[in-house]
Amino acid sequence: MKIVIVGASGAVGRTAVEALSGRHEIIKVGRSSGDLQMDIEDTDSIRGMYRQVGRIDAVVSAVGHVHFGPVHEMAPEQFMEGIVGKVLPQVNLVLEGFDHVTDHGSFTLTTGVTNRDPILGGSCAAAANGALDGFVKGAAVEMPRGIRINAVSPDVLEACRAQYDGYFPGHAHVSNEAVGLAFTKAVEGCLSGQVLIVE
Repeated sequence: MKIVIVGASGAVGRTAVEALSGRHEIIKVGRSSGDLQMDIEDTDSIRGMYRQVGRIDAVVSAVGHVHFGPVHEMAPEQFMEGIVGKVLPQVNLVLEGFDHVTDHGSFTLTTGVTNRDPILGGSCAAAANGALDGFVKGAAVEMPRGIRINAVSPDVLEACRAQYDGYFPGHAHVSNEAVGLAFTKAVEGCLSGQVLIVE
């Protein structure tokens, strides 16, 4: 298969690259690295990326940023970081990608643990993850041409333990291999409308 992985150089994106390389043609997309560069928050940039890659069999999205901070101190603009930085970019990859993904192809989005296991300061992340999980389930029932859509929702990667130190007390850290297997199931399997939890 010809697979586009957006956010391929990030910690989660690398797990998808590692899991799917070798068996498939991988096109790595990033803001400033990879085979192609794209601004995920710019719809025109997304369209340009799709024009460059042509017909593809699968899209994996491992992108997004949100605001972390106490909800009672959060400004509306800070809350919107989760919508503009995580929800809309991944939804737009789907909406703009239909004409480029082959029949029976797939989209795989990335969400996260915070909407099912809340943390202090994580309400923006929880809202973004919940919105994406809901989009996947709602969109799956009307995807055209046998195209599938799923999400991978991991707990904190072992590789990111130091980066998020103190934010996720008591959480199990998951391995690259476990997250990579979830991306493999989403891309190579038969499921649709599923949130594949890795914890």
